[in-house]
Amino acid sequence: MPSPYEILIGRTEHLRLHDIPLIEVIREPLAGGASAVKHAFDAGLAAVLILVTLPVMALVALAIRLTSRGPVLFFQERVGKDCRPFTMVKFRTMRVDAERKTGPVLASENDPRITWLGRYLRALRLDELPQLWNVLCGDMSFVGPRPERPEFVRDFERDIQGYGERFRVRPGLTGYAQVNGEYHTSPATKLKYDLAYIYNRSLWLDVRILADTVKVMLTQRGV
Repeated sequence: MPSPYEILIGRTEHLRLHDIPLIEVIREPLAGGASAVKHAFDAGLAAVLILVTLPVMALVALAIRLTSRGPVLFFQERVGKDCRPFTMVKFRTMRVDAERKTGPVLASENDPRITWLGRYLRALRLDELPQLWNVLCGDMSFVGPRPERPEFVRDFERDIQGYGERFRVRPGLTGYAQVNGEYHTSPATKLKYDLAYIYNRSLWLDVRILADTVKVMLTQRGV
């Protein structure tokens, strides 16, 4: 029997046993050919966008170099599909010593660790452009749950029921939670969006989320 929330995110194939509502559990909405098409779409679009955005990435790299001390790129271990770790690359938006005293800390609204240029890069999603390489390599998809750091994953899996379901798919450059929430939206709330995507994902839904992401970028609202 589904909970009210599961009814909202469930597939449309509803069953009934006498007066008890049931839903059909479909483990892999993008199985077989559909999954291969998604992978091909990701790789092809990533290759094109890397070439198209090279001038923009060069300007961003120069701006970071001129406005703050430290490396241009930021490499960090994240947890991917089937809980496999991978190295995610971004443009650096925080101070070099951002976590020296605190250790790993989630980003928050008006985070003082972020450089003044980093705020604009995050709002416009320009800091995510190097992750096109992660998409091209197959570590990430264009659309999916955002990848988290191992330190946070351990806590979330312990405290948030169903969090492990996120690792059934490749993490995304953007996602349903990113176009509906904010940077400070709680992990539990973001999980609801992620599960809604995972259980109903399709190439058409990916295209819709990508279009919504462009709108978010143009309105300078980041997650």
